[in-house]
Amino acid sequence: MTSELFEAGRRIRTEVLGEERVKRALDQADDFNRDFQRLVTEYCWGFCWDRPGLSRKQRSLLNLGMLAALNRGPEFELHIRGAFKNGLELDELEDALIQIAVYCGIPAGVEAFKIANKVLQEMKDAGKLESV
Repeated sequence: MTSELFEAGRRIRTEVLGEERVKRALDQADDFNRDFQRLVTEYCWGFCWDRPGLSRKQRSLLNLGMLAALNRGPEFELHIRGAFKNGLELDELEDALIQIAVYCGIPAGVEAFKIANKVLQEMKDAGKLESV
C-alpha cells in the first residue's frame, strides 16, 4: 500500500487524527476494505489535505461545516478532535457551530453542539483542555 500520495496521506492523517486511530484503520484493513483505506489515505489525506491553498485549520473548519450539514455525527466528532490539533480555538469552534446552526438549520446546530460538548468534556477530563 505504498506510494508517494499514500505516504503523504498517512503522515497527515496521523498528525490530524492520531497514530492509534490511523494504525488501527490500516492494520484492520482486509481484502474487502483495503482498497477503500488506500483511497481515503491517498485521495482525502494525500491529495486533498496536502495541497498548499488552505491551512489545516481552514480545512478542519470546512470539514466541520460539511459534516454537520450532512449529519455525519461520528465523523464530525472525529474532526472536532482533529480541528483542535490543527490549531482551532474554543471561541472559533463556538462561532463555527453557531454558523452551522444558522445555515444548516437549528437541528443540525443542536446536534453539533451536543457532539462538541461531549468531545470538550472528554478533552477536559483527559487534561487536554483547560476550561469549557
